[in-house]
Amino acid sequence: MNDSTSPIVPETKTGPLEEASRHRVPWRLALVLAFASLAGGILLTGVSVWFLGAVALAGLTPAALTFNFHVPAAFIRLFALTRTAAKYGERVVGHRAALTDQVLRRSTLFAAMAAAPSVRKAGWQLGNQDRLADYLDDVEDVDYARLRVSLPVATLGMAILLLIAATLWVAPLAMAPILLLIAVNMFGVRVLASRTDADLAAMRQSRQQASRLLGSAIQAVVPLQGERRWGPLLDEPFGGYANAQTRALVLRHRQALLDTLANCLAPCAMLSILVSAWLSGLRGEALLPPALLAFAWLAVAESVLGASKIVVAFVREKTARSALAKWNTLDSVTRQHVAERISSLTLDRLPRRAPDGRLIGRPISATLKAGRPTVLHGASGCGKTSLLKQVAGWLDGGDDFVLGDGIELNVDVRRSMSCFCAHDATVLADTVRENLFAPHAGDAELWRALDAVELQGRIRAAGGLDGWITQDVLSLGEAQRLNLARAWLSDRPVMLLDEPTEHLAAEQGQRILDALLLRLRQRIVILSSHDELAPSGATAVRLQ
Repeated sequence: MNDSTSPIVPETKTGPLEEASRHRVPWRLALVLAFASLAGGILLTGVSVWFLGAVALAGLTPAALTFNFHVPAAFIRLFALTRTAAKYGERVVGHRAALTDQVLRRSTLFAAMAAAPSVRKAGWQLGNQDRLADYLDDVEDVDYARLRVSLPVATLGMAILLLIAATLWVAPLAMAPILLLIAVNMFGVRVLASRTDADLAAMRQSRQQASRLLGSAIQAVVPLQGERRWGPLLDEPFGGYANAQTRALVLRHRQALLDTLANCLAPCAMLSILVSAWLSGLRGEALLPPALLAFAWLAVAESVLGASKIVVAFVREKTARSALAKWNTLDSVTRQHVAERISSLTLDRLPRRAPDGRLIGRPISATLKAGRPTVLHGASGCGKTSLLKQVAGWLDGGDDFVLGDGIELNVDVRRSMSCFCAHDATVLADTVRENLFAPHAGDAELWRALDAVELQGRIRAAGGLDGWITQDVLSLGEAQRLNLARAWLSDRPVMLLDEPTEHLAAEQGQRILDALLLRLRQRIVILSSHDELAPSGATAVRLQ
């Protein structure tokens, strides 16, 4: 996502309290269904065992002639249907609630992502795609935390508390081994949570470092191959990925150990209750209530089976919330500290650098004036795009070489005041409205921007502003025009257009560029072109 939006929050039609209350309803229904499913499973197991035991006892006495098996059989069918219906209902309602939350937060998430200092430093479509992958993973972990953590913990915790209370009443002597096993499991949970936290942090760091190294190597593949350094340089990033996979495997082994320990709880509790009841002198019919309770413990074994997944999901959610918060942590520069307009931008012997840090060409000195576009000419590979990224603050070329109205502009200020319009336009799998990156703009203004880039008819055919588009739906030329519409809607004082007429026919590209420059006539505009673009009143700078 290019940096073409201000840090803004999309408008809502209802108040936050009303929205929060309305969206909690599906979650409450999912929780009720989860409780009903677990209760149905416990009652089904307990009543089934009681029924089998009662039939066996009745078969040894004259009571077998009068034993009414219809009522318990009917209850068994009822509990089986309740468990099945509630389980599928909880899954349907819970997943629907999670997906609804994700869709409702979509605009806010992408707006925060575009405005955050972290993403401006990474460059959403300028490299470091590991940051985007981590961001999307974090969003997913938060969105589904209720399904993976909240619902299982709530239902399992309530079931265990009820079973403990029933055990204290029916077979109090059995509580000693049960409490001991619970304590051992809680210790295992704490150890797994602590190790998981460290493992996830190490895996994320390894992947990010490996992705950065691999990205830098790919950007300089030609000179690296010429220097015979391409192969050796790949060892380190792939080693980082291998290290992350190794830690993931170790984490799975720890999960297996906790699951093994957790799975001992239900059968041990069942045996403890039966032995305690037997040692207390209960025989025959008197043994049926303890048997029902014992097998009720066994019914929670299915829920306990996912103990390690719950722990890992909890840690992932905690880590994800912390990571997402960093996207919105303001640095020392905000839009309030950046001038809305500047009249001149001076490059004072700015060293030109490639994305991998190599010096390219000679330092450049130039004074760029608002209202007079500057066109960077040069063959492919001469560093035009890299220079634009340096001016925009994407590549750090030093804070002492760029001045705005005579004042030094560090990279943070330049990121906040610049709109970099890359030539390789990225189209999100989202609506046209979201793809224009202008949440505060009204429909009329959005349509004016689309009309200015001659994309109005195509967007109407795609369903209008709320039509769904993807990278594959638009041609390269249409994606480029959508990118220029983003620039048309931007309010940044410095506009950097990388190959703005790429993938466009010559006459159409000239018309759209003239309309865009007319719109940006009060701002500082720098264009790059390997063609001989010559907008009216523009200053040409040729890079060697």
